[in-house]
Amino acid sequence: MKKLRAAVGSRRRKQASSQERREKHGLSNSQTKPFLPDGTTLEFPEASAGLTRQQEEVVLQASVSPYHLFRDTAEVTVFRESLLSWYDREKRDLPWRRRAEGEVDLDRRAYAVWVSEVMLQQTQVATVIDYYTRWMQKWPTLQDLASASLEEVNQLWAGLGYYSRGRRLQEGARKVVEELGGHVPGTAETLQRLLPGVGRYTAGAIASIAFGQVTGVVDGNVIRVLCRVRGIGADPSSTLVSQQLWSLAQQLVDPARPGDFNQAAMELGATVCTPQHPLCSQCPVQSLCRARQRVEWEQLVASQSLPGSPDVEECALNTGQCRLCAPPTQPWDQTLGVANFPRKASRRPPREECSATCVLEQPKALGGARILLVQRPKSGLLAGLWEFPSVTVDPSGEHQRKALLQELQNWAGPLPATRLQHFGQVVHTFSHIKLTYQVYGLALEGQVPVTVTPPGARWLTREEFHTAAVSTAMKKVFRVYEGQQPGTYKSHKRSQVSTPSSRKKPSPGQQVLDSFFRPHSPTDVSKLNSVAQ
Repeated sequence: MKKLRAAVGSRRRKQASSQERREKHGLSNSQTKPFLPDGTTLEFPEASAGLTRQQEEVVLQASVSPYHLFRDTAEVTVFRESLLSWYDREKRDLPWRRRAEGEVDLDRRAYAVWVSEVMLQQTQVATVIDYYTRWMQKWPTLQDLASASLEEVNQLWAGLGYYSRGRRLQEGARKVVEELGGHVPGTAETLQRLLPGVGRYTAGAIASIAFGQVTGVVDGNVIRVLCRVRGIGADPSSTLVSQQLWSLAQQLVDPARPGDFNQAAMELGATVCTPQHPLCSQCPVQSLCRARQRVEWEQLVASQSLPGSPDVEECALNTGQCRLCAPPTQPWDQTLGVANFPRKASRRPPREECSATCVLEQPKALGGARILLVQRPKSGLLAGLWEFPSVTVDPSGEHQRKALLQELQNWAGPLPATRLQHFGQVVHTFSHIKLTYQVYGLALEGQVPVTVTPPGARWLTREEFHTAAVSTAMKKVFRVYEGQQPGTYKSHKRSQVSTPSSRKKPSPGQQVLDSFFRPHSPTDVSKLNSVAQ
């Protein structure tokens, strides 16, 4: 802190002097030229047309201040050793780690890592553990998965979300078995090029953890760690920042333990350097963290009551505005601390859609009550999963019942329209769609044969439904339906559902007021009096 105090006045004077020089020569921050590590300046072209990829990278790197880099080999060594030492002490005991560490066959090890990495995409570790354990018990090898049906894969994946992941994983297993002689590609480049659904991150994780390739990885956790450690406040989804993060990851990865290092970086982001309320006091690399230094700097400035605040662009005083720093439109938020990094990318709100769906049940069917499920198309949202007959409808609800009844009759033949009941609604948000399901139910009377069904449809018992390849949204829909049936399970409190019965019943006094202001016939008077009494 003494060094920080001593530096305040000095850096203020340097800032003022630098600003005076720029004003004297009529230059703004945006007009100063970036420099290369050797001190030479570089003119930015108006467009990168005609440049090779290597030349484009040189142009991009030229706008990066050394402040955001690990220029000192000693710093890199300290980072590696500190992180790996912490990981050896604090790493979580996870089933995919145990399996990979204990597997001597490289293809089996790569498969174990591959499955875990795919499942962990956009999904929390706690959720994945049970799915991973059941998956590996059912399909312990690539050959086992390759011989499974898509129906089986969807059934086990049901509830994990992002269902295309399971389908692509099986496609990849079949390609390895049928086209690659049963051997998983051993490098990040070949993994990404040859296997469907394997992107740059997944390829790097498999290559480093299973095969020991010295290659870095960048996922959401690593982005957060690197942005904070090197004070990168620009949008991490931009081309420049993304390239720089991958470059840093490659520079840092430990050549002796690449897989452990990559897992350690991800572990640090998941358990210590968290999005909110990070545990900085427990961080093994806090001494190298630019974000932590910035917090201390801001606290010092605030305590000395100095006018203004240090400019984060100070990292690039000689180069103009640094393209890895936060833009001027996003000033430092004192309440966030290190969580000012990384900058949150703006997201488009999910588009809203509405669907009418119906639980069609045969309560008295031979062999027990059955419900109708139909299969979704082989591509698109929830591809290949089973659902209750549904139609996309206008949110206004106009012609909703008519359209749904027509869809039901396409699958089950003539149906009594008067028995179609509306039970409530379910709101389920997918990654890019907020879908509102209007939930209907229709019970058929009589012992209708359940064996006659068109292709793409099936009648299941309630028990079979709960183990079928259906989405979480359909399970919510079924809970609404069950909640309206006598003697059945009520709708789960955490589901975003609403039913007519969930609305609060008006008090007797409110009923009197409502009746008074509502037009009524003479026969209604006796009812009004009885309520008042």
